[in-house]
Amino acid sequence: MDKKLKYYELMEDLHHKIIEGGIRPGEKLPSENKLSAEYGVSRQTVRKALQILQNEGYIYAEHGRGTFCSEMLRHTRTSKNIAVVTTYLSDYIFPRIVQGIDQVFTENGYSILLKNTRNSRSLEAKCLEELLQKDIEGLIIEPSRSQISCRHINLYEMLDAYKIPYVFIQGVHAQMKDRPQILLNDCRGGYLATKHLTSLGHRRIIGIFKSDDTQGQQRHKGYVQALQEAGIPYDPDLVVWFYTEDRKMHPYEKMRQLAEERKSQPFDAVVAYNDQIAIEVIRALGDMGLRVPEDVSVTGYDDSYLAATCKVPLTTVAHPQERLGEMAAELLLRIIREGNLKEEETHILMEPELVVRESTREFSDGRFGEVSEEK
Repeated sequence: MDKKLKYYELMEDLHHKIIEGGIRPGEKLPSENKLSAEYGVSRQTVRKALQILQNEGYIYAEHGRGTFCSEMLRHTRTSKNIAVVTTYLSDYIFPRIVQGIDQVFTENGYSILLKNTRNSRSLEAKCLEELLQKDIEGLIIEPSRSQISCRHINLYEMLDAYKIPYVFIQGVHAQMKDRPQILLNDCRGGYLATKHLTSLGHRRIIGIFKSDDTQGQQRHKGYVQALQEAGIPYDPDLVVWFYTEDRKMHPYEKMRQLAEERKSQPFDAVVAYNDQIAIEVIRALGDMGLRVPEDVSVTGYDDSYLAATCKVPLTTVAHPQERLGEMAAELLLRIIREGNLKEEETHILMEPELVVRESTREFSDGRFGEVSEEK
């Protein structure tokens, strides 16, 4: 085992003890000689490990006294700082959610610290580690890949240990469903979009859903419910699943493939995971000579600015973005001020609404399976 690996392993072990609370804020670390003997490494290796931790703010050295765990890890709960962690900060639905959060906290004398994870679980863990070093009074977080088991529950347990309350929005890790949360009823949203299409006479409805978050799973569940209610058999060949990494290409490419095979595998409508995916669906259909809604009806989800401004204004499911942010902030403030609340007060499910625009229309058999001559 080389020296670089040895000092890195030592640094990781000490870092873990600090995060887990084995070494508390203000506590003095063992001397270099003791660490050298305990881990069976040289003092030079110990110094390298400690230097990394010091550079990252986890420890600090005082001349003549020794090395101490950073006081930054001590939480006074009087800072008036609130952390907000979202998966993305792109110009889609997130700015309005953050706007709602910021408005409530600003009115109540708080400041927000904004971070994003790019829907990466490792970046979520890193954000939580960084926040555990800061003096925050609370946290609002949209979990990354909430459908996949969370491997950093210990960091949330550290928040609990420090008595830092947190509220999940738009999803919640499977192991933490008892924690405070404000969610949109995505099952109902998927049902409303699909029900709208079945009521227009559509029978062969493609569903495109994201597989690594609870929103995608719940919207798929609503899609299935609406099909069953309409007496339409579920066809797995008409369901497209995609992951975060391939969201920009897979739905578009799969839609092109399905359009190319449409005569042997007909379809007349598409329920898309969100407005961004719906626009890619419309683009793919257009590239294959199919028109929306003349040949295929398409629904989105979120009622983002994209839905109203795209070439074919989208029928979509309204996402009360700003209100969701406001409610999350109001709930967190209540928890900060009042302490523990009853579960029914901390588990809030917002009901979606359907917004009908121009991307859907009544189905007629004459359109079924045809490809437009127009490009």
